[in-house]
Order: sequence, then C-alpha cells, then structure tokens
Amino acid sequence: MLDLRPVLFICGVILSILAALMCIPAAVDLAAENAGWRGFLRAAAVTLFVGVALMLVTKADQIRLQLRQAFAFTTLSWLLVAAFAALPFMFSSPGMSVTDAFFESMSGITTTGATVIAELDRSTAGLLLWRAMLQWLGGIGIIIFALAFLPMLKVGGMQLFRTEAFDTPEKVLPRAAQLAAGIGGIYVGFTIVIFAALWIAGMSGFDALCHALTSIATGGYSTRDASIGAFSEPAIHWIIVAAMIAGCLPFVFYVDAVRGKFAPMARDSQVRTFLAVLGVAILVVAIWLWAMRDEPGYLAVQKAAFNVTSVMTGTGYASDNYDLWGGFPVVVLFGLMFVGGCAGSTTCGIKIFRFQVAYAVGKAQIKRLIQPHGVFLPYYNHRPVSDEVAASVMGFFLFFVLSFGALALALGATGLDTITALSSAASAIANVGPGFGPVVGPAGNFASLDDSAKWIMSAGMLVGRLEVFAVFILFVPSFWRS
Repeated sequence: MLDLRPVLFICGVILSILAALMCIPAAVDLAAENAGWRGFLRAAAVTLFVGVALMLVTKADQIRLQLRQAFAFTTLSWLLVAAFAALPFMFSSPGMSVTDAFFESMSGITTTGATVIAELDRSTAGLLLWRAMLQWLGGIGIIIFALAFLPMLKVGGMQLFRTEAFDTPEKVLPRAAQLAAGIGGIYVGFTIVIFAALWIAGMSGFDALCHALTSIATGGYSTRDASIGAFSEPAIHWIIVAAMIAGCLPFVFYVDAVRGKFAPMARDSQVRTFLAVLGVAILVVAIWLWAMRDEPGYLAVQKAAFNVTSVMTGTGYASDNYDLWGGFPVVVLFGLMFVGGCAGSTTCGIKIFRFQVAYAVGKAQIKRLIQPHGVFLPYYNHRPVSDEVAASVMGFFLFFVLSFGALALALGATGLDTITALSSAASAIANVGPGFGPVVGPAGNFASLDDSAKWIMSAGMLVGRLEVFAVFILFVPSFWRS
C-alpha cells in the first residue's frame, strides 16, 4: 500500500498555516466590531488542532515524496483546504449549511468564482476578505508555498510542480525554491500594483484589496452583488481587464522579464495565440453590440473587452448581464469558457497550448492522408511535438470532454433545465464562475440549486482545477499498490 504518512504530515503543515491565515479576517471583523471574528477564531482553532495532530501522528525522520505520493498530496491537500476553509462560512452569523459552505470554499480555492451568497453587499468585511484570500491562494499561492517549503522537507519541488500541470519549458532558475521565490515575488508585486491602481481609480481601500486579490488570481469573487457592474468608473474596468490578462500569461516569463529577458515571452506562440484569440473575440462581440444593440462605440468596446476577457480567462466577473446580449454573443462566450489562458498561469480550462498541439497533430494527420508516403511532424513553438506529448494532449481532451458530459448529465438528473445544467457543468470543469440563464447567469447565483447539484459541481471544480488526470489517477487500483 502507498505510504501516506509524509503526505498527511505536509497536509498538517498546510492546515496549520491556513489556521494562521484565518486570523487576518478575524482581526478585520474585530476592528469593524462585527461578531464574525468569533467564527473565524473557532474555525482557526479547529483547523490548527487537526493540523498539529496530523504532524504529530505522522512525523518521520525524513520526509520524501515519491511521484505517486505527490499526486496523492496534490488532490488530498486541495480537498482538506477546501473542507477546513469552509468552517468560517459555517461558523459565521448566520451560518451556512455544510453543503453551501463547502461549495463556496471549493469555488474559492479552485478560483471558480461561483457563489451561493445572495447578499454580498450586506456580508461582513471579514467574510468578503476570506473569500478573496482563498482565491488568491488558489490562484498560485498554494503552489508557491509547495515549491518553496517542500524542498526544506527534502521533497522534490519540481516533481510536485509537474503534478500541478504547470508547463515549464525550461527551468528559469536552477532550484525549485528559487523558482517559487521568483514567481511568488511577481505574484505579490502584481497584487500590490493592482491594489494601488484600483484605489487611485476610485475604489475604496477594502474593495481595491479584495479585487486585487481575486483579479490576478483570475478568480472572480467580488464584494458586490452586481460584481464589477457596481463600479461605474471606466478606469476600474480597464485596470481589471489588464489584471486578468496579466494573470493569464506564463509567470515564468515574468521572472525572465525581471531579469532583463523579454524575448521569451515575445517569441512564445502560446502567448501570441492567446492575445490574438482574445482580441478577435473582443472585436467580434463589440461589433455585435454596436451594430445590433445600438451601444455607443466606446461602451461596446468596454463591455466586450471586460466580459469576454472575464469569461475566456475563467475569472467570472461581470460588468453587464451578457445573457441579454443576444444568441450570437452568448454562443461565443459559451465557447470561450473552455479556452482558458496560457499554461503556467493562474487560469484553468483547456488552455491555449493544448489547442495548438491538437491543431498541429490534426494538420499533420491531414497531410499524411493526402501524401501517405510523406513524413509530416507536428510542431509547437517551432519544436517537433513528441508522440508522448501528443498522446497526453489528446488524452486530456478526451477526459475533459467526458467529464463535462458526465457533469452535465448528472446536473440534469437533479432537475436543472438544459441551459442551466450545461452552463453549470462548463462553469465547474473550466472553473469560470457564472453560467448562463436566469438561474446561474451573471445576474443570478447558485444558491437555489439542489444540494446534490452543489456537490456535483464541487467535484467538477476540483477535477478541472487539478487538470483532470491528477484526480482520476487516484481511482486506478494499481496506483495504491506498492
């Protein structure tokens, strides 16, 4: 059997840190004289107790994770963090049900952005900050912690890096901890810059902080029921558009840029393709809004740029009810839900590089059909695509589509209508947030869904965030054998 002791020990460390982080929103609520601080402290006490207990029970002289243990740790750690991060929602006043609290927590930590809270405008500052912190951690903070901390426990950081499906074509820095420090510094730096920009643009300091945390994480939790539509200043909208795009690009290239190497990002075909697809989609939707809905030109561009970027990047903010834009833009946005951003970013979804590899493989196959005796190799980023990579990408597409189909069928079985079931399944597996229709669209939320539907979506969020294989491999019997 697989030895889970080192896995549980490290999970105990993570839970202990999570307990410490709960004290931040507790302090915010205490300062604001909100009773919610008691719920956070109770949740922190429970989380700390379990975390310390796991460390004491499973402590070993040396802790090393093998590849299978790293996969087990990846999924188990996300489950545990989601479970214990749900405690503040349950202990808040009024408290959520177990189902709603876990759904909200899983949606936060996977940066999905789907919510069951109907009155965000009346929620306490501590609870709103906790939601934002979960998305910030889920965006990249947990991964950075794993890379920076696990090497000190003699754990292979780069091995764990692979299980998170981070595509690192080359090690920008020689050690995993150094890479983590570089990416972590960039991530924190972006958060500070976005916070300052939003504050200057007219947001309150608290709103600016929460939206800075959730925009760079491409998470989408807002402090307002109307999401970004509650803020009328155009500068705020454009700053968040820039923040979402920044979160969608490979962070290893930012580390390169800080070191004075700008060429890798400029040359990368994934980055160029992402920006091209995004630009074309914005242009098409803006023209539709201008021509078919008589929107003023600048407003059409602003609405299209914000909402197209939000949906494609899986952020999930909304500045307008795009359900009312008409059939064509809704179909465009539904398709973009699955795309995501670049590998090595905070986004989820299929990701641009997989579409590029699949296209290259398909193009080579068509050439072979035309010239059976010719030799045609698929290329990605000017390099030949190996059979192993091609098989991996094709396998991912297969399991991603099967997962989406299974989620849609399961949600339909709970009584949801077709549009709600399909868009909810897409929202979960691609970690987008709002779906389409009057129930779960940008003007609604997921509070009215049956408990069984919320658990199904929570499972879909985890599968989508961990890139399908990291979860499914745990259901293979041979995985657990020595």
